[in-house]
Amino acid sequence: MKNGYLERILTAQVYDVAIETPLELASNLSSRIGNSLWIKREDMQEVFSFKVRGAYNKMVKLSPEALKKGVVTASAGNHAQGVALAAQRLNCRATIVMPTTTPQIKMQAVQARGALSSRLGVRMTRLTLTDRNLLPSRMSPSCIPTMIRTS
Repeated sequence: MKNGYLERILTAQVYDVAIETPLELASNLSSRIGNSLWIKREDMQEVFSFKVRGAYNKMVKLSPEALKKGVVTASAGNHAQGVALAAQRLNCRATIVMPTTTPQIKMQAVQARGALSSRLGVRMTRLTLTDRNLLPSRMSPSCIPTMIRTS
């Protein structure tokens, strides 16, 4: 593979927070389609999704200064929980901005990991750090956190 891509995958530090999940043969579906269908069981992760891999991989590469400032992201679901778990493990403050339509159970899952969650608007579009509504009121401009985006 080009540019050591496979090596970067295999040496990523994501296994500090993620487990190597199995592939399972979906035998009934395989029979129906006349081919072997394998399912990667990312639902076995602590946050029930692969999203923790990307969030942690991004955050673990941040400088100590950036981690001290914290991180902010916008998500209503699995990415939010991945960022919250990564922040918890890295002892980093996380602010998760969620749409007003986010179910309470998703808010609670993020808060249970110590992240600050806030609701903003009905639709999530591009998140920018220039919107003061996204940042905790106690945060000074010199402490702007790092943005953790979904791909």
